[in-house]
Amino acid sequence: MEKLRIAVQKSGRLSEKTLELFNECGIGLTGGSGRLLVDSPDFPVEVLYLRDDDIPQYVADGVADVGVVGENVYVETGKDVVITERLGFSKCRISLAIPKAHEYKGLEYFQGKRIATTYPVILSKFLKEKNITADIHVISGSVEIAPGIGLADAIFDIVSSGSTLFSNNLKEVEVVMKSEAVLISTPNLSASKQAILEDLIFRMRSVQKAKKNKYILLNAPKKNLDEIIAIIPGMKSPSIVPLADEGWVSLHSVVPEKDFWNIIGKLQDKGAQGILVIPIEKMIV
Repeated sequence: MEKLRIAVQKSGRLSEKTLELFNECGIGLTGGSGRLLVDSPDFPVEVLYLRDDDIPQYVADGVADVGVVGENVYVETGKDVVITERLGFSKCRISLAIPKAHEYKGLEYFQGKRIATTYPVILSKFLKEKNITADIHVISGSVEIAPGIGLADAIFDIVSSGSTLFSNNLKEVEVVMKSEAVLISTPNLSASKQAILEDLIFRMRSVQKAKKNKYILLNAPKKNLDEIIAIIPGMKSPSIVPLADEGWVSLHSVVPEKDFWNIIGKLQDKGAQGILVIPIEKMIV
């Protein structure tokens, strides 16, 4: 049987999150990341472990059919691949940062400055668009120490929590792009591999939708039923079960995680009681 070959970062948080997603999609892997190429006994895929910077090239060359990589790496490498799906994890921003003690009044600060980065392509494009001329120093790893040792006046690097900048006496002043894990693919997959990819994306979306929603059960007074249904319509409509008390019913529904606390408050205002909240493992709509 033909298999879809997926390139995955061989180590790090992106790798961990990717393998966790695969597991939630019912895709187990044999052999672990100690091997370069690993099969799945559960789904027609095989995983190729690579350095993250190499993944777009391998996908562009057809050595791998698809790959999971940070969007920042996809943009920086500029290879002939396409984003097939945004995966919603490993979110970060790529930002300009300067020493805390320096006053920042705008992008003119960077005119003629030395900027250390591992993302010269993204930075060069940004500076050109803003008509800023700066000296870009390309270095790999530990970019944040460059100003402290006199190598650069500023840095352009990944920022997640900002703790690394803080510990190196730097402050974030300009967000140039936001990034997350993306699934990239070669533009010309065979029909059979495209079908496998579509099945994989279907599973991924089901897992992602489940994480963005909660299943709730509650008891509600019949007199407020219409108002409560308007608050929690569910995927189509909530399930309603009569209770022994004729004036009450039990409702089962799905609510978005981001609106959860606001919705719960509204339900309580309408007399809802005994509200139970249950995580959803998979969600097929």
